[in-house]
Amino acid sequence: MEMQMEFIRKLPIPAEVKKQFPLDDHLKTIKERNDQEIIDILTGKSNKLLLIIGPCSADNEDAVLEYMHRLRKVADLVKDKIFIVPRVYTNKPRTIGKGYKGMLHQPDPEKPEDMLSGLLAIRHMHTRVIRETGFTCAEEMLYPENHRYLSDLLSYVAVGARSVENQEHRLVAGGIGIPAGMKNPTGGDLSVMMNSIIAAQSPSTFIYRGWEVKSPGNPYAHAILRGYVDKFGNSHPNYHYEDLKIVYNLYQKLGLQNPAAIVDCNHNNSGKKYQEQIRIAKDIMHSRHQSRRIRSLVKGLMIESYLVDGCQKIDEGIYGKSITDPCLGWEKTEKLIFDLANQID
Repeated sequence: MEMQMEFIRKLPIPAEVKKQFPLDDHLKTIKERNDQEIIDILTGKSNKLLLIIGPCSADNEDAVLEYMHRLRKVADLVKDKIFIVPRVYTNKPRTIGKGYKGMLHQPDPEKPEDMLSGLLAIRHMHTRVIRETGFTCAEEMLYPENHRYLSDLLSYVAVGARSVENQEHRLVAGGIGIPAGMKNPTGGDLSVMMNSIIAAQSPSTFIYRGWEVKSPGNPYAHAILRGYVDKFGNSHPNYHYEDLKIVYNLYQKLGLQNPAAIVDCNHNNSGKKYQEQIRIAKDIMHSRHQSRRIRSLVKGLMIESYLVDGCQKIDEGIYGKSITDPCLGWEKTEKLIFDLANQID
């Protein structure tokens, strides 16, 4: 039987979309500078804390840009201690894949999928972020082929817990040219995460967007710890002191380049209790103070944050409130960033 798909329309290639929303030399220089800041943190050349923070899913351009302008003001005040990379996740759907599927699919969350409008919308929003605030952002690489539409705008990519075992994600992470965080899988097996880092750091030849391509590997591929679930669906954290020591020892055993870990303070580390992110972030900072090895390993934190506390249903219409996972609101976010800066020597 032939494939059961209706081919709707041919979409523009990334080069065509990039031409419609181009970057000038000034913006390209900003991205290069931001990329280098992150690389310096991951390689230990910089002692700053990397803070990857923003909405669970970027669902509304106006709200996202308002958040970014607020974040820019705070970032400038803590820049000597913390380097902030905003989360602008545009491919992010609800966990079960039903309902809202992210801005890429639905630039208007209350309307049906429109992939062409979505591609243009995410490119437009990311371009506004760098042009108006100087931020170059983090995305989750949910669909590896889509990365090219934003590849000149992003400074960080995360490979999610449900994707990290997939070979295509691993190989593409090895060729994107910017740091890639590889999350532990939902079941928590750290060996899977470490294997994904090995694959991403290694040279490889593979098929990408209809081409045979060759990658030198990504020396800045690293771990993201996000907690896990057991077979009964119960959440378990993996951010504690003992967990971090295990990851440190795994890096030493495997001899990987640039040992580094980012701790995701939400998801199963918090049991999706979004306000717990505050306590968890401070607990991780305490562990860094207690151990030089952990401090050398844990380069940063990932936090889900938006303008308004919590989450809502799509049709509730509360401006700046997440329609996917619950997030910290702005007041709590601002205070947390300043508190973290005060914990850094």
